[in-house]
Amino acid sequence: MTSPHATADTEPSIGSLVSAASRDVSTLIRAEVELAKAEVVKEVKTAAKGAAMFVVAAIFGFFLLVMLLLAFAEGLIALGLDRWAGYLVVAGVLLLTAAILVLVGMRTIKKLKAPERTIETTKDTLAWAKHPTKEPATMDSDGHRTAKTGS
Repeated sequence: MTSPHATADTEPSIGSLVSAASRDVSTLIRAEVELAKAEVVKEVKTAAKGAAMFVVAAIFGFFLLVMLLLAFAEGLIALGLDRWAGYLVVAGVLLLTAAILVLVGMRTIKKLKAPERTIETTKDTLAWAKHPTKEPATMDSDGHRTAKTGS
C-alpha cells in the first residue's frame, strides 16, 4: 500500500516533509518542556527544604540574640547598675545598632542603578522586530549604542 503523499517511484512531497518536520519539532519541544518541568519541580522542592532550614535557623538565632541581650543586661546589673538602667543600656545599644544599619542600608540603596545595557538591548530587539531588514545598533566597550556599520 502506498502513502497518499508519495508514490513508489518518487520522493515524498515537500508538503509532507514540512508536515513531518513540523510534527517532529512539536513533539521534541513538548518533550523538552516536560523534562524542564520535571527538573524544575525537583529543584524547587530541594530549595524549599533548604529555605525551611534557614527559617528554623533564623528563629533559633533570634532566640539566641534575646538570651544574649538578657545576659548582657543582667551582667550590667551584677556590676552595680539598677535593673531598669541595665535594660535601658541594652535598649540604647540596640537603637544605635539599628540606626547604623538603616543608614548603611539607605546609602547602599541610593547606589542602585537601572539595568541600562539591558534596557538598550531590549529597545534594539524591539526595533529590529518591528523592522527586521534594518541593521541593529550595537554597544561599544563603554556600553553606549552605536549604529552598526557594514563591512
